[in-house]
Amino acid sequence: MKGKARSGFFGSVARRIEGLLPFKARNGFNRGLYQYLARRAGEHEDLLFWNFGFADPDSNGKKLLLTDADEKHRYCIQLYHHVASAVDLKGQDVLEVGCGCGGGSSFIMKRHLPRSFMALDQAENAIEFCNRHYSIPGLSFSCGKAESLPFEKDAFDVVINVESSHCYGSLADFLKEVQRVLRLNGYFLFADFRHRDQMDPLRGHLERSGFQFLKGEIITPQVLQAMELDHERKMSLLNRKAPKLLFNSLKYWWGTRDSKRYELFSSGEEIYFSYVLQKTNHTGLPSS
Repeated sequence: MKGKARSGFFGSVARRIEGLLPFKARNGFNRGLYQYLARRAGEHEDLLFWNFGFADPDSNGKKLLLTDADEKHRYCIQLYHHVASAVDLKGQDVLEVGCGCGGGSSFIMKRHLPRSFMALDQAENAIEFCNRHYSIPGLSFSCGKAESLPFEKDAFDVVINVESSHCYGSLADFLKEVQRVLRLNGYFLFADFRHRDQMDPLRGHLERSGFQFLKGEIITPQVLQAMELDHERKMSLLNRKAPKLLFNSLKYWWGTRDSKRYELFSSGEEIYFSYVLQKTNHTGLPSS
């Protein structure tokens, strides 16, 4: 009982910080955690992806073809593929905000063939790792904040943001920046999770930012299935490499089947969504 209580205490640390701190303080805590994970990624390529994953029960047996090296990251890659497949990226200039250690950026560049792919993250260690680890023509990495993107106006055809925005200090500032760097008729491919009470305010933020909604999906069931299917791999890695003090917090952050995060999704208290949005002209319609 004592061990269980101790585990519960440490497992609650991340939830308390994420749920109770102001956005800016929360942003700083997340940045520190991601800096730590980025340092470890240099030693363990299992940390190239940090998302909860995606598994589609309605795929009718069709399986995304992956290389042997990518197969162990299947469910995390499938989330990126789900998001990136919403529009044709071939020949486009693409920006990913919140790229982490670049696994998703690398996959999209190789599979979806954009003309260029700029990947940005605020964690210096992550960007240093990416610049050492990847050498793919057209793929580049830059350090910067989501709320003040270091790029010119109208620089990109598509902006991608996967499981990252819940960490930002100001969602409104981020959305304003996405509008600024997107070209007219450009696409914003957006996937993340929120507490169920935050879903309507989130949509309000997006509408006030001037985006046209092209598609919206609740993908919580697909994310939950990925958590179940990827549980053993994640637990094996955590058992081998996670510091004891961070063990339960990392289970929560990575969404193992026995984590509080899994419970929140299962109960419907938290919702995972995927949106396809477009920057339009002043009439609210795409220009011809």
